Amino acid sequence: MKKVLQTNAAPAAIGPYSQGIEADHYVFVSGQLPLNPATGVMPEGIEAQTAQSLENVQAVLQAAGADLKNVIKTNVFLTDINDFAIVNSVYATFFKENPPARSAVQVVALPKGANIEIEVIAIQE
Repeated sequence: MKKVLQTNAAPAAIGPYSQGIEADHYVFVSGQLPLNPATGVMPEGIEAQTAQSLENVQAVLQAAGADLKNVIKTNVFLTDINDFAIVNSVYATFFKENPPARSAVQVVALPKGANIEIEVIAIQE
């Protein structure tokens, strides 16, 4: 059974997709841009953008009754791979113990001119 996740605590989808999907014991969170859900404004700089993207991920997970500790895989998309060390330092504050498997890749561009987008897969406990 598939359940569409929607929360006002994360930015609304900017296309024909869901913020997340809950299926069986999994939660799939669509790529989260660093948009503040209340204002629609994107913070400046990769450090603040990384934190905002992860806060948005966390909000969608919470809509499914999950949390960051449930995440088993992340995909990080960066417009500049040279930001990797900064992203790692912020990412480590969100995943303090038993971090999930992860991929990080450089892409040519992201929607809305973002520098980062993060998607995750989590399990329900």
